[in-house]
Amino acid sequence: MTNPEHLQRQLAAGWSAVERRDLRSAEDLARAALLEDPAQIEFVRLLGASLFLQDRFREAMEPFREVFQKARTSGAGYHLGYCHLAVNDPGSAGEVLEQVVREFPQMAPAHNLLGISLVQRARHSDALVHFASAIERAPRFTEAHINMGNALAELDRREEAVGYFEKAILLEPGSADARHNLGIALQELSRHDEAIDRFREVLEIDPEHKYNLGSLLWSQRLICCWDALESRTAELKAGVRRGLSLIEPFALIAVSGDLEEQRLCAKRFCEDKVWTGRPRLWTGERYRHERIRVAYLSADFRQHAVAYCTAELFGLHDRSRFEVFGVSFGADDGSPMRAALVKAFDRFVDVRAQDDAQVAGLLKDLQVDIAVDLTGFTRGCRPGILAFRPAPVQVAYLGFPGTTGGDFIDYLLADRFVIPERDRQHYSEKVVYLPDTYMVNPSHRVMTEPLPRRADFGVPENAFVFCCFNNNYKVTPEYFDVWMRLLSKVEDSVLWLARDNAAAEANLRKEAARRGVDPRRLVFATFVKGIEEHYARLHLGDLSLDTAYNGHVTTADALWAGLPVLTCAGTAFAGRVAGSLLHSVGLPELVTPDLVEYEAMALRLAADKRLLAELRARLEKNGRSAPLFDTDRFRRHIESAYTTMWDIWQRGGEPRALSVSAIG
Repeated sequence: MTNPEHLQRQLAAGWSAVERRDLRSAEDLARAALLEDPAQIEFVRLLGASLFLQDRFREAMEPFREVFQKARTSGAGYHLGYCHLAVNDPGSAGEVLEQVVREFPQMAPAHNLLGISLVQRARHSDALVHFASAIERAPRFTEAHINMGNALAELDRREEAVGYFEKAILLEPGSADARHNLGIALQELSRHDEAIDRFREVLEIDPEHKYNLGSLLWSQRLICCWDALESRTAELKAGVRRGLSLIEPFALIAVSGDLEEQRLCAKRFCEDKVWTGRPRLWTGERYRHERIRVAYLSADFRQHAVAYCTAELFGLHDRSRFEVFGVSFGADDGSPMRAALVKAFDRFVDVRAQDDAQVAGLLKDLQVDIAVDLTGFTRGCRPGILAFRPAPVQVAYLGFPGTTGGDFIDYLLADRFVIPERDRQHYSEKVVYLPDTYMVNPSHRVMTEPLPRRADFGVPENAFVFCCFNNNYKVTPEYFDVWMRLLSKVEDSVLWLARDNAAAEANLRKEAARRGVDPRRLVFATFVKGIEEHYARLHLGDLSLDTAYNGHVTTADALWAGLPVLTCAGTAFAGRVAGSLLHSVGLPELVTPDLVEYEAMALRLAADKRLLAELRARLEKNGRSAPLFDTDRFRRHIESAYTTMWDIWQRGGEPRALSVSAIG
């Protein structure tokens, strides 16, 4: 018979080892006791705790499950739910935690953790109920206030979210999380000066706080606030190379053209945000349907640039060979574009209310052959869906100009200009080279007629009009220096810029004055009602000046409107898109290798009206019939890519780099 006193001494020694963080010794004591008597529930509890504190969450589940089932203790149920969350299984976590809060309704941490599991399943409204319950039961529970704020922000109730973050800071002034999340909410509300202050405070508390430095730089870029920008960018790039989680991949491509940094950042983001060890839903079975089923996934099936680029393509797909699904996890804005997209697909599914596992299960149930992610790491992304591997072939396209860094995307659609052969090593996906250009564009566009006059937009009639309608965050000090030198050298010239926010406008005018240029020579574009009027005003410019992070749709729009675009080819995908588009419309001379040539070409074109007129005439004559605007030609190319991917899979081959031949 087991000696109870002996067991008590062992148990006390085990918990003492836990307190000293000698966790392996505690684990060994627990296992030894359970070999003597497997029914000793207190040693099962000790084993679970020792494994949990070693972050061995999957192993800790069974001990906690046994304790919860046999002893019904709140702690065991809570920790079992935590373990499920730690291995990215919010569904199982929710099932356990629902039991815990039913049996122990006053347990505030359980309500809080249940709320987190609901957030991870996209059930933000339900999560609010449990965060509120946690706060009601523990009014000074800082984490619950932060989580409440985060859930409200996800529901676009950001003003309310701000109040909860501010309350969390009052409760815990040293909380870097509360200040960071407040900064994010203020950023989303375009209160960037306040957001910058909060991010700076976080730097003082925790210089390596996850994603804070990147958030600070993003707000600075959004309002063209360049104070300490160079030193902070250098600090960030060094941190990325050390493997720190300082910035999200989309924000990084705006500050770094280094392909290795982009790969490391994307890989780290996947490790943080996307559990790539999720169980594979598709396990090798072959489907019995004649047509290839392609599902396009996006957060932007609405009035958005991605939708404008792709809507015509979806409708043109050859229905004798392809069945095309739209899977939307973004907002339904009720726009005509949304209605057109729904009509363009064979089947359109709104999955906003479903979590990643449910959406992946839907793709599996639909027997999707090729899943195409159009969002990447841009706003509203859901990379966790394809991390479940619901389809035999998984592809990244269009939305994000870079690598995903994960092992769950097989192919990336590109062209030989945006990703030269030498750069393929930096991409986790196999690169598929499309001919002409990788970017799909609509062939049917309309421009307002009669054409407006420059005066209608506050632009001088007789000036030479340099313009840049790229987003303000893409404007950098290096390019702005060049632009201001151009204004200084080209008499009666102005710079026509996109109007994004008042702070950016004020900062750019201030920066112009610092460089000796009259701020009034910067003209900010007024709001126009529709895309047709935007095309018409683009036609009024003389020369569009690109940025390091190129204009993508912005460049395509300018070229269709007959406005030449001057670009400097960068080192990474995002900085080479305009070059790809210019080659596809037959204007390769507007792709320069560096800023010196960029500035020289801009001066030459401003001085040589005949040369500029010749370029415009070529663009007017050939541009709209060029491959860039031949959507059906592009459709044939992308379908050829899909067919080859599918053939490789059917033959049992591994994904490999491909090159699609041009189809006339």
